[in-house]
Amino acid sequence: MLDIMLDLETMSTQPHAAITQIGAVEFDLDCGLIGQTFHAHIALPSNADHARHIDADTVLWWMKQSEEARAAFLLPSVSLPEALISFSSWMSYRGETKHLKVWGNGASFDNVILTSAYKACLINQPWRYYNDRCYRTIKSMHPSIPMERTGTHHNALDDAISQAKHLCAIHSSAAAQTQSRS
Repeated sequence: MLDIMLDLETMSTQPHAAITQIGAVEFDLDCGLIGQTFHAHIALPSNADHARHIDADTVLWWMKQSEEARAAFLLPSVSLPEALISFSSWMSYRGETKHLKVWGNGASFDNVILTSAYKACLINQPWRYYNDRCYRTIKSMHPSIPMERTGTHHNALDDAISQAKHLCAIHSSAAAQTQSRS
């Protein structure tokens, strides 16, 4: 599987946002199969070591989220570089860097923030820039296909899985419409 759905939980919406979670899942866009997952909790202080941004409005937003979502801040965590190296290792088992397509929820959010973190930590990112994909754009083009959330909303892994399943449903519906027109 060469498609990866990425989701981050952050403490800002800036490109250099502090990252508290990385969640990812491999999936097959054509058949809708969900594969292996990755999830890392990142220590907030280690973000400061790499000049990552924390925004007061985002902190206040987090305080309004569910108890389950906020509980993630209390789980064991690793440093930002450790999380990035682990993610790179996980990605290396998915396929060749040049073939991996990484989907994020917004053209200027997940992929951009993670790319910025790799640069700040002086680590090569495990996908090529030309394989960045925007799930939010596809989602907005198909508002009639609802997303069925699984797990905890604002848990990076649960959100990545929900988004991958939703993207597969959109792709399947679009393919069926194309075939019915032929």
